[in-house]
Amino acid sequence: MSTTHPALRRAGLGTVLAAAAVLAAAGVASAHVTVHPESYAKGATDGVLSFRVPNEEDTASTTEVQVFLPTDHPVLGVLVHPQDGWTAKVTTTKLKTPVKTDDGTITEAVSEITWTGGKIGAGQYEDFDVAFGQLPDDTAQLGFKTLQTYSDGKTVRWIEEAEAGADEPEDPAPVLKLTAAADDSDNISDAASQSTDGTSGAEGTKTGAARVTAADASDSTARGLGVAGLVVGVLGLAAAAFAVVRTRSARS
Repeated sequence: MSTTHPALRRAGLGTVLAAAAVLAAAGVASAHVTVHPESYAKGATDGVLSFRVPNEEDTASTTEVQVFLPTDHPVLGVLVHPQDGWTAKVTTTKLKTPVKTDDGTITEAVSEITWTGGKIGAGQYEDFDVAFGQLPDDTAQLGFKTLQTYSDGKTVRWIEEAEAGADEPEDPAPVLKLTAAADDSDNISDAASQSTDGTSGAEGTKTGAARVTAADASDSTARGLGVAGLVVGVLGLAAAAFAVVRTRSARS
């Protein structure tokens, strides 16, 4: 008869369940429809947004993707990149509040893009690229509600908005964060007057911008490594617990 302490057996089981929960949560998060990059500067011009759509179903393919663009803070000058196998339908809407630009007043903007005719199979994803002329400068983020339709008729509504301080919703809408414009950033203005290596003027501005970009990239990498480290650590604890249990069982 095994003399392994019940508390140890429970600890080993708890560790395994914790590891499974971490892996499951990571899998769910990675399956969300997302927008890349995750952030742009307010008022940024001539950029590209990529909507990444993964297929969550094992027995059905994604056959339609609808992305809704905000009209209260419109994205101007939208152009859709041709997608092999897919046909894009672009819908424009008259703006309640026209937007004044250097090229004139804009009264209409794209409010919806629907891709049909293609297929995203099980275990696959597709990136849908959209170019823009200008992002708004009067908001901190943009939400892009998305509908994903499968070949079996199922539609997943990625439309939920995360609340401050709350857990991520089950079906979150893709969100693009809008950061302070480069010329308004303290880091950039400091670099413009005098960089730490003695460079001043325009060269200092470029150096400061490079440091801000590097810091953002480093932060994203650190978050990714942190999640990976957590998973590896939990799995290591599970393996150690099992080893102790088996050793004590063998001795008894």
